[in-house]
Amino acid sequence: MEDIARGVRSFTIGTAISRVLGLVREMVFALLFGSSRSTDAFNAAFRIPNLLRDLFAETSLSAAFVPVLTEEKAKSKAGENLLASNIFNTLLLVVGPVTILGMIFCRPLASLVAMGFSQIPEKLSLTANLTFITFPFLLFVSLAAWAMSYHNTEGSFFVPSVAPAFFNVFSIAVPLAMFGWYTARGGDPIFGAAIGVTIGGLMQFLIQVPGIFRLGFRYRFYLNWHDPQFRKVMALFVPVAIGLAGSRFNVFVNTILVSYQAERSMTWLNYAYRIMHLPLGLFGIAVGAVALPRFSRLVLENKREEIQLAFKDSLKMVFFLTVPSSVLIAFFSYPVTSLIYQHGRFGPADTLAVSQALILYTLGIPFISALRNVASVFYAHQDSKAPMYASFISIGVNLALNLALMKPIGFLAFPFSASLASMVNIAVLIRWLPKKIGAIELRPIYSYFLKLALVSGVAGVVGFAGFKISASHFGYSFFPVLIVTAIWGSLSLAVFYAGCRLCKIKEVDTFVRRFLKK
Repeated sequence: MEDIARGVRSFTIGTAISRVLGLVREMVFALLFGSSRSTDAFNAAFRIPNLLRDLFAETSLSAAFVPVLTEEKAKSKAGENLLASNIFNTLLLVVGPVTILGMIFCRPLASLVAMGFSQIPEKLSLTANLTFITFPFLLFVSLAAWAMSYHNTEGSFFVPSVAPAFFNVFSIAVPLAMFGWYTARGGDPIFGAAIGVTIGGLMQFLIQVPGIFRLGFRYRFYLNWHDPQFRKVMALFVPVAIGLAGSRFNVFVNTILVSYQAERSMTWLNYAYRIMHLPLGLFGIAVGAVALPRFSRLVLENKREEIQLAFKDSLKMVFFLTVPSSVLIAFFSYPVTSLIYQHGRFGPADTLAVSQALILYTLGIPFISALRNVASVFYAHQDSKAPMYASFISIGVNLALNLALMKPIGFLAFPFSASLASMVNIAVLIRWLPKKIGAIELRPIYSYFLKLALVSGVAGVVGFAGFKISASHFGYSFFPVLIVTAIWGSLSLAVFYAGCRLCKIKEVDTFVRRFLKK
């Protein structure tokens, strides 16, 4: 049976480069802008094209495109390239005008998404101007997702996973270069950040282009919406897009609700989300991205038993990678937040707020990661309706929890509700899974998850206690915190490994060998 560990390793290495640069980007952002009215406006503005991003890019496109493209690849390279060209041209024809309309109507869009900002006219006006600048990012990231899908179908995972690094490089370089220019002229330097993300989105696409040609892609000026394979992609795409539209509507409503919270709430949540996305992107998304083309090939070959084995193996891999990493991030949330962000205009009060949100976000990391893996089984069977229905259920849970909790716990309601909703989402899909791959014994996986959580919790407590004792002696300035966190974080991992051996979690050695195997 094909081992996905090699693909996950390639994807993880590429993503690690991207995520590290992403954290550098956030550090630069915090250093230059801190948490302020301008950062709230930027985060609200950039969220607008990001609301549409999932509809046209990444999850929705790959879920619909990869299974059908894998099917075409098995028939002929010419058919694969014809379908890829058809999808590329369709993206230009559809997303291009949407981008132009978004720029034209940037002010009403900003008024709608950041409704609470209407109480501060200059803040709303800034949000609208930043929306105009950042909206082309939608087109560029959609084309980048198309290129990623082609790469993944061909078994290439490193290039698309490292492509966001180029987005981050330009998101760092442009605001740094333009900060002094705007400041000297009395302008708001936050505009440099908006220009940076737009240029970065373009580079995320362009860096993948040479690779797809090396893999054999040949562009055709071909646009045929009646093509049977195109219609098959659309039949999968529409339910995924509808499900994600519901999810994006939920984010849209949440953005409105957050805009009524205390000033800087939106910025705090964004900073916490960025840290949370590190293990999610490194491990959860990696396994899901690699598993989808593999599941698609097994479904095409009608190998049900191998699908079950591959699913259980990939799910265990997801938990092995995300449970300890998310638990340790939760226990070290304050020093991690301090090391990354507490510079320049970002103060201790901001660190405390972000670290609290981060703890609640980390509760959902294993479930969000596993959700992508479970949904891939349905997408491989060319069934995108079941994940859509499950998404609707979780959206309802998320919205109800936010409305119930935002008054008693403020902005912390949003990360907590997101984590609980992800648990509901995966529970629903797991219940429906036997309809696709037959009856599957999941109790060993539940037991495996609980053991990992227990061992990770013990390791986290040991690391946290050691950090507190050491920090009380050496202080909380940058270098002592960096050294103490590195030491106790490493010791926590050692405790985790020893605990796994003690609890006879044999996968810890198996997965390590598989990841290191050439």
